[in-house]
Amino acid sequence: MNRKPVISIATSCYNECENIRPFYDRVMAALREFPDHDYEFVVSDNCSTDGTREILREIAARDRNFKVILNAGNFGHIRSPYNALMNTSGDAVFYLCSDLQEPPELLSKFMAKRAEGYKAVCGVRSGTRASWLMEKIRSLYYYLLAKASPGQRIIPRFTGFGLYDREVIAALRDLHEPYPYFRGLIGEIGFPCAEVEFEQDKRLHGSTKNNFFTLYDMAMTGFVNHSLLPLRLAVFAGFLLGTASLLVALTYLVLKLVFWNTFSFGMAPLMIGMFFFGAVQLIFIGLLGEYIGAILVRVKDRPLVVEEERLNF
Repeated sequence: MNRKPVISIATSCYNECENIRPFYDRVMAALREFPDHDYEFVVSDNCSTDGTREILREIAARDRNFKVILNAGNFGHIRSPYNALMNTSGDAVFYLCSDLQEPPELLSKFMAKRAEGYKAVCGVRSGTRASWLMEKIRSLYYYLLAKASPGQRIIPRFTGFGLYDREVIAALRDLHEPYPYFRGLIGEIGFPCAEVEFEQDKRLHGSTKNNFFTLYDMAMTGFVNHSLLPLRLAVFAGFLLGTASLLVALTYLVLKLVFWNTFSFGMAPLMIGMFFFGAVQLIFIGLLGEYIGAILVRVKDRPLVVEEERLNF
């Protein structure tokens, strides 16, 4: 008897007790369109405290294909979802967020693209029902990241939502990234990739767990993992500002020689210059620190998460 191909559903959650049941029901409805496939869920819970774990246990008790990883602590919005992906075993892996901002109903469209030969099918936002301002900031970020990463494919408005062949997941495992920027890795590994546009919904229930610090963390991870341009800009800025300082010094010297009795240096230019160069130095020292931090994370080589318990594995 031939084995049925398996579709893996990978997601993570943190305090999503109001969303988990609707998420499960909508994904199961989408899976019914593929009766010739088996399925598995891999849900990584990031140490929820609102009753989410009890609901996950309840679903896992009645559905043996619903696999749960209970993290021992909160390991952040980057490592926990990636750990779920790394623990899938399906022929195709459907990754989406458990807050239902990304519609499970697109699975059929993603599978159709996969049938055309694409190893990765990426969901890209055509619009959003969330913050308009945030969407513009994200667009600017992806533009800058693409410019800063020559030779690498950066997919604009891509959040990770998509369908990935088992070969893509195997390639990601081989990379052994301790703090991965998943959106960039999909473009970097180079498999044929299709894009499917969708409109991102607002969260079904609850409020977002993202804040300025988590978004900044994600943004800097993207730059540090996929571009050396910021470091090269620091060198370029040093030469440029050094040249500008020399020209300003020569200009002041000429003005003083020509207008010896009337030209005054004043304190304002000195103070402005001092604060300006101090700010530039701090910015680039900070950028250097980001790269050193990324090296430190890789050298430590710690696991993505520490797991407290597994269900149905």
